[in-house]
Amino acid sequence: MGFNMDAVTLAILKGRLEQIADEMDATLFRSAFNPIIAEAHDASHGIYDAHTGETLIQGKSGLPIFVGVMAFAVQAVIDKVSSGDDLKEGDVYIFNDPYDGGTHLSDFRLVKPIFRNGAVFCYIASVGHWHDVGGNVPGNYNPEATESFQEGMLIPPVKLFTEGKLNQDIVNILSANSRLPNSLYGDLNGQINALDLGEERLHSLLDEYTEEKITSALKELRERAEKMMRQHIGALPNETISVEDYLDNDGVTDDPLTLAIDLTIKDDKMTIDFSRSSNACAGPVNISKSTTIAATYVALKHIFTDVPANAGVLKPVEFIIPKDSFLNVRAPKPVGGYTETILRLIDVIFQAFQNSASDRVNGCAYGTINALSLSGYRKNGSRWVMFSFFGGGHGGHPEGDGLNHGNAPISTATIPPLEILEAAYPIQFTKWGLRPNSGGKGKHRGGLGAIYEIELLEEEANAFLFGERGKFAPKGVIEGEEGALNQFYYGYEANDPPEKQLSPPLKSKITGISLKRGQRVRLETPGGGGFGKSSERPLEKLNYDLEQGYVTETKDD
Repeated sequence: MGFNMDAVTLAILKGRLEQIADEMDATLFRSAFNPIIAEAHDASHGIYDAHTGETLIQGKSGLPIFVGVMAFAVQAVIDKVSSGDDLKEGDVYIFNDPYDGGTHLSDFRLVKPIFRNGAVFCYIASVGHWHDVGGNVPGNYNPEATESFQEGMLIPPVKLFTEGKLNQDIVNILSANSRLPNSLYGDLNGQINALDLGEERLHSLLDEYTEEKITSALKELRERAEKMMRQHIGALPNETISVEDYLDNDGVTDDPLTLAIDLTIKDDKMTIDFSRSSNACAGPVNISKSTTIAATYVALKHIFTDVPANAGVLKPVEFIIPKDSFLNVRAPKPVGGYTETILRLIDVIFQAFQNSASDRVNGCAYGTINALSLSGYRKNGSRWVMFSFFGGGHGGHPEGDGLNHGNAPISTATIPPLEILEAAYPIQFTKWGLRPNSGGKGKHRGGLGAIYEIELLEEEANAFLFGERGKFAPKGVIEGEEGALNQFYYGYEANDPPEKQLSPPLKSKITGISLKRGQRVRLETPGGGGFGKSSERPLEKLNYDLEQGYVTETKDD
């Protein structure tokens, strides 16, 4: 694998290409109507290969999970074109099919070919989490769904633009299927503008450096990523490691699901076999094969952080994912809660490497986005839907304690600020703080989870929660201890005794909560798993934890 371009030119082009994706990210974040995109950055942009759809360049501010999945999305467009769809300059495809390069129905993808001299040079793409896309529950994270039709509208790859002309009928269909059409319209136009900017910037770069030089740079970046990944794998001992972790349930039946891997290292190659994982389930924690591969990519990038983020990372990795597994489902199996499953997948990858790469792994993070929705009608009859996700503790790591109250490790997104949520919806937060004693003990303590309490200010509302880690706590590594379990309470008022606080029969998932003015819901999110033996934690750190209120018990308690 030889490299021809000098390092300085390659670094310049890499930076310029990444800047294009970053500018697309920023354009959408600043123009979206939906707080999940505008504040939480639940979106992503990238540049993709014209022939294979492979990831070439990703933005640094969006969700990494989208980077791997979007390669499959672009491939879906390439397949559609190869089967007879006429592709012209100015075309833009839109779709949200979770089984064909997607994640779940809330994530809408726009894919645009970039033409040079009459041929497709590459594709650019945008994906964003829309606020509401129909389905049985506002916000679409329906924990009781048994088929995708109950989760929202499914749009296959169709042309939003044909030779630069907007197909307004497509926009009308999308808007008619959302409880929040104005939010949908704003997010859609933000994604369109991001692609327009990306196209403009990419043409400028190509005019400056030529197609040949940019193609050569992209090729070398992929080859370097593959070479570095093979070097990392080759430095590990040849062995097979077997690990399993569990999901609380699928939201329909209260039976745990197993997510198991048998990871084999042989020379400079890695095989990840998911065959021991549970079969496809009735509820919405299933995921597609593309999502499983993309989540593995994110986990490996957490461990091998210096490898460039492109398709070369996965060249030395073979996947075995049985077709009957809940990690490889097809329509119409429900997939709305895909986030919970990919978080567990990242956890098992961390656990698998804890002995062979102990200087790189973290304890498991809190392992759930806790998708919470409150919705209803205002006095003027207008609809409101507060859908958000919440933070928790990250795992202890080789260099120190885990992050307190961080966001899930599937993303670089941020937790929406309470000021934004309170300004947008008839609710108020009566608690928003760290959860003592929630981080797993260890030489390096797991980060703390959080406590969120929300009071309804409108006359009535409905609520649901789609969470995880209510039964199986986040694990530590290198003999670190578990973090605290997820807990949820609802239907009580400020001065009610504890027995008035209801909790879900399935621990982490519930729909159909009815709230009246003044009633509250409360999330107590998990902490991260610890790193290393708790007996090796220095006394000064134990004392500091007590002084700060991070823990309320001494080492001997």
